[in-house]
Amino acid sequence: MDAMITIGRLAKYAGVSIKTIRVYHDKGLLPEPDRDSSGYRRYTAQHAIDLIKIRTLAEAGVPLARIRELRAASDEGFREALHQVDTDLTARIRGLRETQRRLRGLAAGRLQMLPPEVAGHLERLPELGFSPRWVALETDLWILVFATHPDTAVELFHDQAQALTDPALRQMYLDYDRAHDLDPHDPRIDDLARRVVRATLERYGSADLPGQNTNSEIPALIQGAVNASSPAWRRLDALIRDQLSRT
Repeated sequence: MDAMITIGRLAKYAGVSIKTIRVYHDKGLLPEPDRDSSGYRRYTAQHAIDLIKIRTLAEAGVPLARIRELRAASDEGFREALHQVDTDLTARIRGLRETQRRLRGLAAGRLQMLPPEVAGHLERLPELGFSPRWVALETDLWILVFATHPDTAVELFHDQAQALTDPALRQMYLDYDRAHDLDPHDPRIDDLARRVVRATLERYGSADLPGQNTNSEIPALIQGAVNASSPAWRRLDALIRDQLSRT
């Protein structure tokens, strides 16, 4: 490296643009040298070293204002700050890897985003007589539950999976699936609502379903997604809620 270099060569050495160097000058991050007799600013090896440090911190996500503070910090303060930057960067990398895992799962198919046990259960639903519409809805809803409530999702899943081992409860779910295309005022909707309420009280001993006693808005969002696809399901849900509220 020459003893004195132009801004263009400095930019090349540090791997940044000339515009970036000028921004760093304006922000007070990199001292701006005086012009020589020819009117050009000439930079030294120290400028290049400082610029590379600034670029590294900026690429790690450190705000420019914070970099300016670090440039004025003591050696000990600078080391402590770098340790914190490293810790934060590690957490960001971990988060990005998790995001990448979810993206790859999404690209491979929705079932890849769920635990194998849940994916296997959903793949078996058609064998039990459930419609493709019901399986797709269940898949999307379990993706939502596992993404937002990972601590309770497994318990909720096991509760539903166990319910389907009971022939009477399984038939109730199947009837719920098939009610999708019924007229909202079909008498079968009223009958199904009564069966759901009775089964809920017998299974749980109260009107409270698993996962309902939380401060989360997710249960309401899930029920809203279910209701949105069918007027019959909307009326069914209204009847169930009304009857449970009076128990």
